Amino acid sequence: MTNADTPHRVEIAPNEHRLRVIHYGITIADTTRGFTLRETGLPDVLYFPREDVNMSRLRPSDYTTFCPYKGTATHFHLVTEEAGMVENVAWSYEDPLETAARIKGCIAFYPARVEQIHQTS
Repeated sequence: MTNADTPHRVEIAPNEHRLRVIHYGITIADTTRGFTLRETGLPDVLYFPREDVNMSRLRPSDYTTFCPYKGTATHFHLVTEEAGMVENVAWSYEDPLETAARIKGCIAFYPARVEQIHQTS
């Protein structure tokens, strides 16, 4: 089977580990109720329930992206004392397609835009 013949898959599973996002020593998200999204051809993405994200540090962005498998993602800027505003650091699917329904309203972070995303045992 060639890559062109491989069906595109989106798999979302509960992640039983502790997941944290830290930027400039400040914990932005901390959960034991997260999800791991595995998508064909892409690195795994960790999603955090909104209740476990310090939403007071996030500001809505006008930037959106579209995925034909998950839907439209809204993005967020991160506000910090040390670095000011970090633009479009995170995203969320507020009204995802059926294949991504489990991550509705959850927040994911771009690893290159925060200092650390930890998964511990």
